[in-house]
Amino acid sequence: MKQILIITKKELNSYFDSLMAYILIVVFLGFTGFFTWLYGNSDVFFINQASLKPFFSIAYWSLFIFIPALTMKQIAEEIKTGTIELILSKPVNEWQWVSGKFLATFLLIVITLALTLPWYITIANIGPIDHGSVWTGYLGLLLMSAAYISIGIFTSSITNNQIVAFLLALVIGIFFQILFGILAHAFSGAVGNVLAFADMNIHYQNITRGVIDSKDLIYFFTIIILALAASELSLLKRNLN
Repeated sequence: MKQILIITKKELNSYFDSLMAYILIVVFLGFTGFFTWLYGNSDVFFINQASLKPFFSIAYWSLFIFIPALTMKQIAEEIKTGTIELILSKPVNEWQWVSGKFLATFLLIVITLALTLPWYITIANIGPIDHGSVWTGYLGLLLMSAAYISIGIFTSSITNNQIVAFLLALVIGIFFQILFGILAHAFSGAVGNVLAFADMNIHYQNITRGVIDSKDLIYFFTIIILALAASELSLLKRNLN
């Protein structure tokens, strides 16, 4: 655990040292804030409700794009520069290294979302708000982010090209975000049920509505564990070669 925390601290510091963290935070807050408060037919003032639903809707899609951009260099850069062999020769195993990188990116997302809490406080002062749905909304964003972070780390572990890692993570994400839901309507029976269960949007919407079901939690944790395990196997294979 000590090694994981050391790696996490190092990777989190690297985000802020490279200005990546500041860019993400500023762009995310600016983009989601604009569509939550000022623009479109779903902003807070247009719907005339004390609700953070506009924010959760736009944040869901914003993080879908931002997270692959954050994770694309996590391992691909180490592979390209050849420093991966040196890192893995130290007293740290592949799982610890992958877990540390995952936690660093996840903490950056936590920090970013925490900076939107003033919006929650402001809206709560405007009118009656469903506090339970707000907190489950944040939980949904965190679980979705964790799933895409693990997928992004996996794609970064199988290539030395950051752009390829970004595009692969985006393509895989599109399946979970859009295509599985579409395909579920094209099939019936067991196949349709499996595709419907694979649709991340359904699980996210369940949680943001305030319904925390064990099957939704199992869904997200399964993706996270499988993607991180696949990343570990990719590094093990590379190390053996």
